[in-house]
Amino acid sequence: MATCLRLGRFTTIDSLSLFVSTARFSFSSSSSSSSSSSSSSSGKSKTGKKLMDRLSAVIDAVNDRKLPPELRGQRSNVRSETDIINVVEQRIWHTMEEGKFENLPGKGKPLKLDTNPHADPAEDTLYRILSKNGCAPEWVELNKEIRSKISEWRKSLKKAWATKCSGDHSEWVESSEALKSQLREINDKVFRYNLIVPFGRQMFGLKWEKELGYLEEK
Repeated sequence: MATCLRLGRFTTIDSLSLFVSTARFSFSSSSSSSSSSSSSSSGKSKTGKKLMDRLSAVIDAVNDRKLPPELRGQRSNVRSETDIINVVEQRIWHTMEEGKFENLPGKGKPLKLDTNPHADPAEDTLYRILSKNGCAPEWVELNKEIRSKISEWRKSLKKAWATKCSGDHSEWVESSEALKSQLREINDKVFRYNLIVPFGRQMFGLKWEKELGYLEEK
């Protein structure tokens, strides 16, 4: 029992809950099968039930401690994350009214944006060197190039679509082949961009059918 509780400190509540659910299922199965067994097995089933109740109490206590003090002991009344957010906002508001946000270090002074505390130190140093020399990282320059090419390509597509709508299908066929070739080149650049750009800044490539769909809607 002590070993189980010590291990529980290093596991997540979800895994502990899963363990309890599994144990409860095993207990219920053993209880149904032990109805025809001796009184000694009945005593064991009662011990197992007590163990499950104690584990459930531990899970409830740990989950309760995750809540703000104002909501502890009222877990059944917490309907969503909004209730917790409201408590946090009330705390911030009361702190502002008490003036605890006044006279903070750096108040009234410009922010120091020379370094990015969230970036890798080596990358941050590299970016600062590039910036001082009037340069930008490759992915920044590639992003500008891609956006410029996409803008020009969409203008050409719009112009070619106008010829199709006017009834000149032969010119549309010729133009569409050239536009599809340009689209593949743009998507190749997008693919390279996504390989070198920092995580979270990736972009989607162009899709011929989707672009035509936008024109048809207009």
